[in-house]
Amino acid sequence: MQANSPLERAMAMVRDLRARCPWDRVQTRETLRPYLVEEVHELDQAIGSGDPEAIRDEVADLMLHLAWQLVLGEERAEFTADQTADRLEAKMKRRHPHLFELGEPTGWEELKLRERNGGGAREGLLEGLPPTLPELLAAFRIQERAAGVGFDWPDATGPGEKVREELAEVEAETSTVRQEEEIGDLLFAVVNLARKLGVQPGPALERANARFRERFGRLERLARERGITVHAAGLQALDQLWEEAKSAG
Repeated sequence: MQANSPLERAMAMVRDLRARCPWDRVQTRETLRPYLVEEVHELDQAIGSGDPEAIRDEVADLMLHLAWQLVLGEERAEFTADQTADRLEAKMKRRHPHLFELGEPTGWEELKLRERNGGGAREGLLEGLPPTLPELLAAFRIQERAAGVGFDWPDATGPGEKVREELAEVEAETSTVRQEEEIGDLLFAVVNLARKLGVQPGPALERANARFRERFGRLERLARERGITVHAAGLQALDQLWEEAKSAG
């Protein structure tokens, strides 16, 4: 690794902190793990905001955590930053053989399945996804993996019909237990429709949540201006305020 590369500078900072700061000196992979998860979520939120300065700051925080993991691996004599980069380069070459004169293009999910089965034990196509993935993202990745071997609709028409079919089943079901199952099937079908339309369902829902919060805030402001008590207004009055709030943006 270059002596003054951005990542080496971050690693040098971590080494210095480990040598001189009592808090940093006692940190381990386990103690840092919750902060790493938090930083990933904060970067995800910054990317959603589209603010370059926020993204830069959160990438810097994540770089610090990557530097921590590399320094801890170095201290334990488990691996070095260069060995980690070597593994990364080898993996990307395996996944893009046609770009490095190593073979013909191969489906992404098929290549990843080969990697997961490299140790000899056969693993199913849908195995290996982190159990802590958010549910919408997990559904999306499950569907991507199945699509990677051809188990997929040719376009968005099939998923759209499936959404309508699942909605009808939800509406027809009277058992609470079965309703939960049918709602799950409906959500899974909606994620599939989003995937076929090229839409990431998690960010789409995040934006929908933000729109609803903003519009409901407008509704509350309109109610206050007109002396209407939201809790006692009733659906008809609230619906009228909601339409006004929606028309404002």
